Amino acid sequence: MFKRPVIVLVVLGMAVLIITALLMPEKEKLTKLIKIDGSSTVYPITEAVSEEFQKLKKGAIKVTVGISGTGGGFKKFLRGEVNIIGASRPISKKEIEDCLKNNIEYTELPIAYDGICVVVNPKNSWIDSLTVSELKKIWEPDAKENVLRWNDVDPKWPNEPINLYGPGVDSGTFDYFTEAIVGKSKASRSDYTSSEDDNVLVQGVAFDRNALGYFGLAYYEENKDKLKLVAIVNPDTNEAVYPSEETIIDGSYKPLSRPLFIYVNKNSIKKEEIKEFINFYLKNSPNLCREVGYLPIPEKTQKLVMKRFTEVKTGTVFEGEMQAGVKLEDLLKK
Repeated sequence: MFKRPVIVLVVLGMAVLIITALLMPEKEKLTKLIKIDGSSTVYPITEAVSEEFQKLKKGAIKVTVGISGTGGGFKKFLRGEVNIIGASRPISKKEIEDCLKNNIEYTELPIAYDGICVVVNPKNSWIDSLTVSELKKIWEPDAKENVLRWNDVDPKWPNEPINLYGPGVDSGTFDYFTEAIVGKSKASRSDYTSSEDDNVLVQGVAFDRNALGYFGLAYYEENKDKLKLVAIVNPDTNEAVYPSEETIIDGSYKPLSRPLFIYVNKNSIKKEEIKEFINFYLKNSPNLCREVGYLPIPEKTQKLVMKRFTEVKTGTVFEGEMQAGVKLEDLLKK
């Protein structure tokens, strides 16, 4: 005897919900979406910023963050698939040309400093530091045929295989490392374990006594109990230098100190949610990047970056090259 009133109430309730949804303003019905991709090195900063921003917006804006490497991120950027990419190197000349062909304007925003860490397994007792020439001997393309064992680099080292771990070819870290160490971007031996996910590289080195690898500072900081950090001999001073806040900012950790970037599609900045997100990113990244193992750019430089964004200055200050050793502040003032 009670079934009919219950059914009527349920139907009436559903009708109210449908009418409410139809009358709801379009902006309230749709969650706005910001798409980001790119560097695995920049990912921890962007992910931290995105989480805080989404908490602030309480579900009104969703931010997705992918990891396809700097090169992979630029490919998606060129196809218009993402609004923002993280990059662990400046945009290349080829990517600049492709942006022009595709009528894509962009704003280049440096957001942090990083040092590329060279690491070995904790059981490695024969290496504490490496020179640039030793690293080149290990990683240059010809090494695939000639440098297969540790004693091929130095006769004093063990007659055991070298097992190498490094970023994939779409990684900005790969580009920067090969440029700084080998002397030409993307010039590298190919017989190594590669991955766009730095956590894969960490695990490879952590469980392999004969391993050597390289990746960004944040991934070393998160896993320092599993890895042994190698000092790099500064080619100017001949001193072995470990990556640290001081040595990365002052450039003495040479040549593996570098700035990190985000690139924003100019048309995307016209969207209020993306403009709001970038403002939030630039204001909060100095604190959040420390939490995930990176170094904030100096305050003077931060102001220049914010000005670059608010004035929507497009293009790059790097002219398609790494320009290692050049002060970021000086480039931004041009």
